[in-house]
Amino acid sequence: MKRYLIGILFVTLIIGGFVGFNAVNASSDQGNSINAPGQIKKDPAVENAQQLVLEGRQIFRFDTFGDEAFWGDTLKLHQAIAGAANGGVGPGVSPNTALAVGLKVDVDALPQPLIQDIKKGRVNLNDPATTLALLKLNAVVGINGSFDNSGKLSSVGITCAICHSTVDDSLAPGIGHRLDGWANHDLNVGAIVNLSPDLSSVANLLGTNEATVRTVLNSWGPGKFDAELFLDGKAFNPQQVTDGVVTGTNVPGATLIPNAFGLAGFNQHTWTGAWGSVPYWNAFVANLEMHGKGTFFDPRLDNAAKFPIAAQNGFGHIRTNPDDDLITSKLPALQFYQLALPSPVPQPGIDFNKEAAARGDELFSGKAQCNNCHAEPLWTEPGWNLHKPSEIGIDSFEADRAPDGVYKTMNLGGIFVRERGLFMKPENKGRFYHDGRFKTLLDVVNHYDKLFTLGLTNQEKGDLVEYLKSLSSP
Repeated sequence: MKRYLIGILFVTLIIGGFVGFNAVNASSDQGNSINAPGQIKKDPAVENAQQLVLEGRQIFRFDTFGDEAFWGDTLKLHQAIAGAANGGVGPGVSPNTALAVGLKVDVDALPQPLIQDIKKGRVNLNDPATTLALLKLNAVVGINGSFDNSGKLSSVGITCAICHSTVDDSLAPGIGHRLDGWANHDLNVGAIVNLSPDLSSVANLLGTNEATVRTVLNSWGPGKFDAELFLDGKAFNPQQVTDGVVTGTNVPGATLIPNAFGLAGFNQHTWTGAWGSVPYWNAFVANLEMHGKGTFFDPRLDNAAKFPIAAQNGFGHIRTNPDDDLITSKLPALQFYQLALPSPVPQPGIDFNKEAAARGDELFSGKAQCNNCHAEPLWTEPGWNLHKPSEIGIDSFEADRAPDGVYKTMNLGGIFVRERGLFMKPENKGRFYHDGRFKTLLDVVNHYDKLFTLGLTNQEKGDLVEYLKSLSSP
């Protein structure tokens, strides 16, 4: 199963085939003129699209934007990965340990003999040296290792794929073909960062001690990351409220890693919205979260009352010499690739009940009022797809950490992946809304049934859930 190839086929086959058809059958088309018999002038827009999607895929999967300076030089994460036996510190990180914290392995990067050895159990997955061998093959999704002339791991960096790709488990759990754009809900970012032997720089930034930093990191759990922590220092939601009822106190501020597929056609795409569009968030993450070397501007982060840490450290005014900027020039291709990634397509009889979904379709745009916000076929509002917390019946903690205090209407394409728990550990399936407060889609339906006094019957709720599981983005 190689769903990530759909993004490439979208450009190279569908668009390319369409252009080729028009070139032959409509020679008067300005973009596709025939120069001589048998020779066709290619459309520069299509050629550009093909180039961008390929460049973007490479950037998405393998580009660290120079963030080794942070993850390697500052946090010294590579030393913890290697272990004392391999020139690092501590016990090291074996493949089994890496898989346990949600890291994935790309089977297409493995030589065939190694694949056969893994199948036959002849590879020691408890040895950190095996992890180093996988890094040398560039097979650990989202992590790039640098090795010196002696073969020693000298640094490590992360890429977009570490959070926004997973694998299809075709060889073994956690080992398979890449699924670009699929949020890795097994990835325990906090536990991985906690492996670093030196978190003093993080503690100093947050104005606390390393022990506190490690406690916060351990609170995140699988599939979550707190992108605002380095802006406002708010590690916990003091009071989680749903439907006017307190449902938790001191809840970790980390939010679920969002999918990076099905992004084309709509405006804001982060949980809290009002930050910016896809290229804005790419620049934000590459500079401020991945700690790459680039340029970033957002004067809203000068608001010391709202973003005290960001304001104090000038995070809204990152300037890098153009010759040293490893991020800015890559934003166009990266965005293009992400917009080309379609949502997974659910299969009737496997992912949803076709008959129930047909009944749910009528409810979605009728009695249940879902289409009021989740407009078909984008499954979010065309235009300003943001709402106040009071409009969706939850507390404002996470929304208040964003510039405008609003939540985004999430697009629903491919939502069946989370409901079914495809290619993730069973304990990490489900979890909806930014903080995963609703375990299942039925919980979400029950919430809105109560909030808007819809009066849905149990069968109608079930039918609506089946329809939700049938959706994919255009």
